[in-house]
Amino acid sequence: MTLSLSFAIHIMLHMAVPVLVAALFYRDQFRYASLMMLAGWLIDFDHLLVTPIIDQDRCSIGFHLLHRYWIVPIYAILALIPKTRLIGLGLLIHIVLDWMDCYL
Repeated sequence: MTLSLSFAIHIMLHMAVPVLVAALFYRDQFRYASLMMLAGWLIDFDHLLVTPIIDQDRCSIGFHLLHRYWIVPIYAILALIPKTRLIGLGLLIHIVLDWMDCYL
């Protein structure tokens, strides 16, 4: 299976954007904040429930279980609560990047 350049960029953004947000806004706890926001990538485990697991032409938003529209407000609420803020931000960053991949 060959992966396209746009898919490679998409994956790199999933790594770079949370780290950049941690560097800009959580400098004093950079490592912890980076790891917690990168943990937002765990919602991609829902890709294991479908075949093929990776389909570059399929939009994740609205298709995969943890990428449904109704769950995004829950991620936003997590981002508003201080104890869950970093994981909530990571989930929102993930959803926004996936949305951009679908519609741009």
